[in-house]
Amino acid sequence: MYTRHEASILRKKFWTSFGQYMRPLSNADGEMINWLNYKTGIRQIHFRMDADTKMASIAIELHHSDPALRMEYFNKFLQLKAMLEESLGESWEWQSSTVDEDGKVISRIGVTKTGVNVFNQDDWPEIISFLKARIIALDDFWSLVKNTFG
Repeated sequence: MYTRHEASILRKKFWTSFGQYMRPLSNADGEMINWLNYKTGIRQIHFRMDADTKMASIAIELHHSDPALRMEYFNKFLQLKAMLEESLGESWEWQSSTVDEDGKVISRIGVTKTGVNVFNQDDWPEIISFLKARIIALDDFWSLVKNTFG
């Protein structure tokens, strides 16, 4: 077991390594981008990556305080589901209403890889490969459809 401080240092080391690995890659529009803090250009739409002791995940999260507007965004993504899945090369889990770590109701479209541990550095290549392929595919998709949400 790790102390809270040791766990924090390992997490930070992983995300720093991932960020350095991704830094040379430009986005679908040919621009340099901060892949760890991906800016969609719409405050209520976030691309989130996470990794812990049991899994790694990536998701589109819809955070809107007005449930009707959040569902409007979710329904727009549903209309683009075939295009999204074609870009990703896989199906993701669709949740129209779920609760985030802060207790707020959000909508979430994501995928999780189980059996990996961010505290095991031997798992880092597998986690990085999982996240890299999906954030790049998500960026490709977003470059085509972001104006739909503006």
